Amino acid sequence: MSDRMASMQALGLDPAKVDVLLGRVRREVDEGLLPAVQIALARHGKVGVVESFGSANNDSLTPIFSATKGITSAAAWLLFQDNKLSEEELVADIIPEFGSQGKEKVTVQQLFTHTAGFPHAPFRPLQWNSKEETLGRFAQWRLSWESGSKFEYHPTSSMWVIAEIIERRSGQTYTDFVRSQVLEPLGLNNIIVGLPESENPRTLPVEHCGEVMTAQEYKNLGIPVPPESEVTEEILLTFNQPDIRAVGVPGGGGFANAADLALFYQALLHGGLDGVELWSQQTRESVRQVRSGDLTDMMFKKLANRGLGIIISGDDSRGFRGFGKTNSPETFGHNGAGGQLAWVDPATGISLAYLTSGHDRNAVRQGRRGVAIGSLAAECAL
Repeated sequence: MSDRMASMQALGLDPAKVDVLLGRVRREVDEGLLPAVQIALARHGKVGVVESFGSANNDSLTPIFSATKGITSAAAWLLFQDNKLSEEELVADIIPEFGSQGKEKVTVQQLFTHTAGFPHAPFRPLQWNSKEETLGRFAQWRLSWESGSKFEYHPTSSMWVIAEIIERRSGQTYTDFVRSQVLEPLGLNNIIVGLPESENPRTLPVEHCGEVMTAQEYKNLGIPVPPESEVTEEILLTFNQPDIRAVGVPGGGGFANAADLALFYQALLHGGLDGVELWSQQTRESVRQVRSGDLTDMMFKKLANRGLGIIISGDDSRGFRGFGKTNSPETFGHNGAGGQLAWVDPATGISLAYLTSGHDRNAVRQGRRGVAIGSLAAECAL
């Protein structure tokens, strides 16, 4: 028996099903659409499968974009756990500069659930390097709608505020706190928020692939055209710039390889790794409780199913939330722009990380790819 097969079977992964999954993962690389892909499956706190295709190797780092939100949120969970932060607190009581232009009643919980009311607030990543500019931006932001009244995805804005809260309540910079309190204790050296210059050579560049769908193509499929957001091709390409990478954008500026990202979700499931516990069982159970109630997304009118900074798979509409069709309702995680997948299923213990530097312009194809890969991954247990 090969070492590869032995490692899979030791974790209760089915080699035949894994092979089907890997065949699906490499399809677009073989077809010339995607330039680089990594995938990893982990279970019982260990990586059982890790493969790279195209220009990627297992040591490559990939921008994980909004999958960073899971890391930022998990860091903040430590503050909740230590009673240094409460979901019911008003943000303005922590950051007085934030409390203007109608934002006085925004709560900490609303930041994590995308119900805060300022989804399109402008902020340039390099402004984070200046406290004066950061707080000035916070003061200028206005609400688009009453906080708590609806769900609308905040691509980056609310996470900038969460990062500032982490700094004020921990006494460390956001990136130092994430590194020293979360990633280093878990031994996850291949997840980086705030990329140093030395790591640029092994970081895959963002590339855009395929053709953008037309409005008529969306209409033919009976799907509404996605609304415009700050997540444009131009913005994503800025993450090829060393100065932007170095900021550590809390809502989308993390970098990782697939193996460590899959292990990160093992840590969120079990509380830690290799005997190191960061999150208590009480904390883990709490953060996975849906806080968004019956609020739905704007595009498909499906339940938002937001826990504390993470998405809960939930009902049969889980595919609309970026999960496969075959994982359990308890599955949780946070995916990222361009098709990055990051989640764990408590029912099977399987965690998945799928990363690509190639951002498919065909949003429907990208979404279907994620659902297909997620569905196959969820069934890989023996």
